[in-house]
Amino acid sequence: MNAVTSGPARPLPELGPDSPLVLPPRAEAVLPNGLSVTAIARRSAPLVELRLWVPMAMVDIAEGALLAQTLLSGTGTRSATGIAVELQAAGGALSGTADPDRWLISGNCLASGLDRLLEVLADVLGGAVHPGYEVSVERERLAHRVRVALSQPPNVARAELLRRVYGDHPYAVDTPAPERVEAVTAEEVRALHGRRMRPGGASLVLVGDLDPDDAVELVGRRLGGWGGDLSDAGAEVRMPAAPAPVPGPLLLVDRPGTVQSSIRLALPASGRGHPDTAPLQLANLIFGGYFCSRWTENIREDKGYSYGPNSVLDHSLGGSALMLSVNVATEVTAPALVETLYELGRITALPPGPEEVEQARRYAIGSLRLATATQAGLAGYAGTLAGFGLRLDYLTAHAERLAAATVEDVHRAAATYMGPGRAAAVVLGDVERVGRGVAAVTATEIRRSPSEPGAGGPPGEAEPGA
Repeated sequence: MNAVTSGPARPLPELGPDSPLVLPPRAEAVLPNGLSVTAIARRSAPLVELRLWVPMAMVDIAEGALLAQTLLSGTGTRSATGIAVELQAAGGALSGTADPDRWLISGNCLASGLDRLLEVLADVLGGAVHPGYEVSVERERLAHRVRVALSQPPNVARAELLRRVYGDHPYAVDTPAPERVEAVTAEEVRALHGRRMRPGGASLVLVGDLDPDDAVELVGRRLGGWGGDLSDAGAEVRMPAAPAPVPGPLLLVDRPGTVQSSIRLALPASGRGHPDTAPLQLANLIFGGYFCSRWTENIREDKGYSYGPNSVLDHSLGGSALMLSVNVATEVTAPALVETLYELGRITALPPGPEEVEQARRYAIGSLRLATATQAGLAGYAGTLAGFGLRLDYLTAHAERLAAATVEDVHRAAATYMGPGRAAAVVLGDVERVGRGVAAVTATEIRRSPSEPGAGGPPGEAEPGA
């Protein structure tokens, strides 16, 4: 045996005390056209990261996605190739994505190329023409990707849970039906751009090797003319409040012949900025939010039911929820459900140990520091906060709340939000093989076929579980 490995194990050194989270210099402004701008100096590399959040509330998700994907396909003065060449000359790139809350335009460039990047961005925001050919190509690609996604059981289970929780709210559908995608026309995309790609309610974040005040002034010059003045920006469309998960019978959706079951649960949660959010984050970490959690220890390490259960706080503009997901072999569906409900009941009924809380606290604060240590990570965090109407100071306040949360605070948050009786639950699996076991665990409704994607609610009849 090697002498290096044959001796007694050396104890790990004690962790040092946490230092306060220090935010970098920044400047903020709201332009006359309604665009909110935040510029943050983080000079770790001669680059600048850009995140632009434009509200997309109440927009058809298929139209919104195609708008994002064809945003850089040409303007009245630049072709798609011309846009790509200019972005390359700036040492950067731009891309667009969409979800029910917002369009997110992300990009980066050399610090010396920021002016050119903003010039191209201004042209795209105000003058994108969404050519018919490009829309048809992206429409075909998106429809194909949706079909592939909806052929995968975990994605189908998530879609079923969203419909179960949100009903006719826009959050019920985050993946459009492929047939709806194929029906979108270039004229509809152009009209949507004209109506909703506006600066009112939008927020832009720049992070990198820059002077914050100079960067805000540069944005004002380049994007100040986007959408005209406030009177021309139109009324901001807001996302309505989403319903909280409503407990009730577990919905068992039949997928005959599958060798795996997908278990999904949704629980209520406090929103960003709420005093309960920090202790609830710690409670969720202890339950199932990271690898050292109780849920992982139970059904992965101890029983081998699943490779990796996952529990996350999902924050959206309309509300927040705690989302649980795990995929298990068909034959252990009911036992895995039992252990999941047991761990939820345990964390709500009994206070966690001080060591558990401290370990979760270290993980949460450390993850926050790591995520904001790079230009891209800080831009992502700051862009999301700006979209929620929160300033960067929220990061400091949240870190302080995590540091101050007591065992009693964590237990109270768990008892308030995480009780198993509060959960809306869906299982996607082979009813003939798992139905009896699941129905023995909890009240169950059975549906013999999945909902049509994009339908906004489960069609057909549900039958009580036996």
